[in-house]
Amino acid sequence: MTQLTIALTKGRLEKQTLALFKQAGIDVSFLQDKQRKLIFTSPDHRFTFLLVKAADVTTYVRHGVADLGIVGKDVLIEHPFGYYEMLDLKIGTCKFSVASTKNYQPNDYKRKRIATKYPTVASEHFRKKGEDVEIIKIEGSVEIAPVLGLADAIVDIVETGTTLRENGLEIFEDICPVSARVIVNKAMLKRKRQAIFQLIDGLENVIEGGETI
Repeated sequence: MTQLTIALTKGRLEKQTLALFKQAGIDVSFLQDKQRKLIFTSPDHRFTFLLVKAADVTTYVRHGVADLGIVGKDVLIEHPFGYYEMLDLKIGTCKFSVASTKNYQPNDYKRKRIATKYPTVASEHFRKKGEDVEIIKIEGSVEIAPVLGLADAIVDIVETGTTLRENGLEIFEDICPVSARVIVNKAMLKRKRQAIFQLIDGLENVIEGGETI
């Protein structure tokens, strides 16, 4: 029997993913009592789950430590190499948006400063629009950047928009939708092809069946 190692994004996406696995007939009860553990192997040794930060999922998959990974498309856009993107799980849905204070003028000719955790997404978006912008990389809460005058606007992930509103910001433009994806190590797709596609086919059947999580 082929064992699959899966790098799984911790937090909300982890819960939605495990619910999807359960619907696909995979026993994930061994992950219920996690405590502080980060590595879990199923009793039948079919699966090992690594619970890691979203930004690290591609690293584990790219280096072959994990055969597969489950992570948001936002991370894949920023780290686009070293794996195959196999399936849109249609969970963890949100979007990239441009947001700022109400006095932001998106159509003026001023060179704008854009604060973001996602410089690739922001740069590509404004490049396609033919706008020359200065990208300011921020690791923490980008919402305060326009309020404090550090940037004219931000590019960020938006789910409900509550955080933006609470900080006096509004959405001026949506860039693209985001959802969780299954990625696979290129070499492992050849070595463990049957087991990988069996898992992916099972997940796809649940998604196409329209079952909610």
